[in-house]
Amino acid sequence: MATIDKNITGLNDVQLSLLRMFNRSMSYEETVEIRDLLTRHHSQKLKDEVDRVINEKKITNKDYDKLRG
Repeated sequence: MATIDKNITGLNDVQLSLLRMFNRSMSYEETVEIRDLLTRHHSQKLKDEVDRVINEKKITNKDYDKLRG
């Protein structure tokens, strides 16, 4: 397996690790499963961050209603 120089590729450590981990043949179904897993993970992290900001800024449904006009 060839080594990957992150200075050349511009990839971060996680991206490089994922490339190494999945450097093998996979079925289409496996690739879809992995994509779905990563999408769910990032979706949950985004939801958690939005919830944190809403709580921190004490945003209410009334605030959302004002934005809708």
